[in-house]
Amino acid sequence: MFNKLKVKLDRYGQSQLLQFWNELNESEKNILESQINEIDFDYIQDLIASHVLKMPETSVRGEIKPAPYFPLNPASPEDKELCIKAEAEGIRLLKEGKVAALTVAGGQGTRLGYDGPKGTYRITPVKEKTFFQYFAESIKKIGEKYGHDLKWYIMTSRMNNPQTVGFFRENKFFGLKESSLFFFTQGTMPAINYEGKILLSSKYSIALSPDGHGGTLLALKNSGALAKMKDDSVELISYFQVDNPLVSVANPAFLGLHSLRNAEMSARMLPKTGPFEKLGNFCMVNGRLEIIEYSDMPEELAESRKTDGSLKFLAGSPAIHIISRSFVESLTASGKLSLPWHRADKKVPFISPDGQVVSPEKNNAVKLESFIFDALPMASRTVIYEARREEEFAPTKNPTGIDSVESCRAMLIARDAERLERAGVKVPRKANGSPDCLIEISPSVIIDDADAAEYCLKNPIAPEKGKALYVS
Repeated sequence: MFNKLKVKLDRYGQSQLLQFWNELNESEKNILESQINEIDFDYIQDLIASHVLKMPETSVRGEIKPAPYFPLNPASPEDKELCIKAEAEGIRLLKEGKVAALTVAGGQGTRLGYDGPKGTYRITPVKEKTFFQYFAESIKKIGEKYGHDLKWYIMTSRMNNPQTVGFFRENKFFGLKESSLFFFTQGTMPAINYEGKILLSSKYSIALSPDGHGGTLLALKNSGALAKMKDDSVELISYFQVDNPLVSVANPAFLGLHSLRNAEMSARMLPKTGPFEKLGNFCMVNGRLEIIEYSDMPEELAESRKTDGSLKFLAGSPAIHIISRSFVESLTASGKLSLPWHRADKKVPFISPDGQVVSPEKNNAVKLESFIFDALPMASRTVIYEARREEEFAPTKNPTGIDSVESCRAMLIARDAERLERAGVKVPRKANGSPDCLIEISPSVIIDDADAAEYCLKNPIAPEKGKALYVS
């Protein structure tokens, strides 16, 4: 075993992976051998040359124009009629079981100061439900509302998969049928130091990290999830990230617009709050739809404005997509997926040659990630559909401040307060207009304005100033 591995690694200059071989027991040797054999070294060496030993080219070449999008509140009679048809088409798809939800949930709650899968973090303002419970209640309600169970696919990581699956089992899948859920893990890539050497995280384990949300597409195929979707007659995948509880997990109008336009991959957009908001920019590059990262967007384009003063490049990406199953099948038919790789410089703990664990104080290695939005230029037809930020996007990246637990809970309260007000309920407000109470609506009873209107007719609600209200 050793000689075979050494010949292979010597060929690629990566023999350091075997430096502790004589200290390992048989089980540890098997683990390391398996990890080494999973790596495509020809491919990795090419990436080391292009993305590690030199900085990859990030500048965008060619003609860049703002991407067109379908407005949330269309002005023309034709577009208004299309909205009505799209809503009806989306409802049909949900009733016929043609839709599955896909949650990307491979991350840990480290940045939130939480030790565990991010999806198990308690986020709601009154009942402190976890992200997973909140989504589960929405998915259960959609199944009841449209008369067909909504299948739920959850992409985890190797690190958090056992905890995630165990969490669902402990909570009896939050009332969902176990058969309606499918857990699968994303792929990994080795961490590589600045000399081009793959790092060890222990004497018998390579330092591996998730391959980015772009890896979702290939993981769907490799896990058997795509095959299951086909068996279940699922045609459309509603994709969203685990740390955004405000998202509509299966929006009928968005689904319907995607279907009516025969799109392969579609995206929601948010009007940006400023030229340098940390959202990707929807652009047409040489006639093809692309998302240009905020950090890669030429400054003069980011700041360019129309004659009325509004941003030319207004459309920002919140990472909410509809993806046709057939599109994923075509992209992954060869067993590989050729999305661009993005370099991320990180502090990666590693084992030194003397066998000590080193926790670096500054960046020492490169992690390579692929992004799912890089599949957009590969789609023959796409749709970008505007979203209202207050009803779709409350990312939870930090404990406080921007995109935080704090801001997310405030947005959940504000959205639920507005929903009740549209249903005729009087909500106490502070001088600045924000709700003067805590409000949480359970998605198990209300997921849209129609549900709220029906519920409030049957169940009088009177939020009290300074108090908490839970609607269930």
